[in-house]
Amino acid sequence: MIRKSMLLYSLLLLIGGNGQAQKDTTKVTQDAKKEKNLSIIPLPVIGANPTNGFLYGFAPGASWFMGDASNTSISSGLGTIVYTTNKQLLLTAKTNVFLKGDRWNLLGDWRYFITSQPTYGLGTGPNSNKAVSGGIEFPDGVFSDKIDKAQMMEFNYFRFHQTALKRYQDSRLFLGVGYHLDYHSDIQDNLLDFDADPQVLTSHYIYQTYHGMPIDQYTLSGLSLNVLYDSRDNAVNPYSGRYAFANIRINPKFMGSTESSSILWLEYRDYIHVNPERPRHMIGFWTYGWFVTSGKVPYLDLPAVGWDQFGRSGRAYTQGRFRGEDIWYGEVEYRVPLQQNKETFGAVVFLNGTTASSRTNDIALFEWLDLGYGAGLRIMINKKSRMNLNLDYAFGKYGSSGFYLGLNEVF
Repeated sequence: MIRKSMLLYSLLLLIGGNGQAQKDTTKVTQDAKKEKNLSIIPLPVIGANPTNGFLYGFAPGASWFMGDASNTSISSGLGTIVYTTNKQLLLTAKTNVFLKGDRWNLLGDWRYFITSQPTYGLGTGPNSNKAVSGGIEFPDGVFSDKIDKAQMMEFNYFRFHQTALKRYQDSRLFLGVGYHLDYHSDIQDNLLDFDADPQVLTSHYIYQTYHGMPIDQYTLSGLSLNVLYDSRDNAVNPYSGRYAFANIRINPKFMGSTESSSILWLEYRDYIHVNPERPRHMIGFWTYGWFVTSGKVPYLDLPAVGWDQFGRSGRAYTQGRFRGEDIWYGEVEYRVPLQQNKETFGAVVFLNGTTASSRTNDIALFEWLDLGYGAGLRIMINKKSRMNLNLDYAFGKYGSSGFYLGLNEVF
């Protein structure tokens, strides 16, 4: 299934983001003491794509400093208030706050969706949907009807994630804790049909009933322990440094989870120069592993490609195209400037791979690897902040492809 970018939406974000970056840079050079002033830009959202139909609303952005700009990173926040002709309501607020002297880093991710999304079963490879594509056998020897297409689901989704990380001495190492709540409600599994003959059973229904969990709503609630190392010279467009992040999330029933569980996230990024005299000429590496380490995790909360923090993984595939109890993702990108002495234009080629497991279907991690690949153009619209406009086109398996328009580097 093709994942389309919302072109006008992204362009409006570009206009607002570019103006904001220039404004913040000017403020730094004029008077660092005034950087605590809050700057808000309300951005209109108008766009369309096959999943949402037409969509419209607002995406307010804000930036500010919590301390002296000479030793404190800029804090930022972005929200969306969007409604679509498919009767989807999308409310989000993401914050990245640095306290004075970067002593603390506070990360927030809050969302409320009334939405819909297709699912394709668990695991990767041609057998990732084998539980429903082959049919489920009943005690009397009758099989459920086969499903060989995307399984559309409708649901409400509430997320509240908040993490506080304390900087260790003068290093770039941060340690902290977080609270995470994910609540799916009013779940409608559109292809599920008990009245059909034979019955139609979906991947979501089979997984949830196999693990003794409800099919109409469920909750994941718990605490996390976090370790972050970030030596990148620029978070939005790195030329050097490394990034490593580890998060273990514990979701006990006494904190409201439908079932007790734990989930581990491990992530690493690195950048290798091809030409030391042109730091933009490089090879970037990104990988993460996302694992259910204990207990039972509800279907829509399972690790899935495209559900990383900024939704950048899996170019060529729809969000959630690959899902499982364990997932590993890796990507390599070659970045090259297109001008001899200027940095305005650049290009990239990239290759990514995803593998996911399905313990209930005996699909092991690394048993199948589904690849995506593509190329793109980079236009540096703010040289001081290195803000890039990205235009990428990607191809994948199973007829998947997509065009992507966005800001900053993917990783």
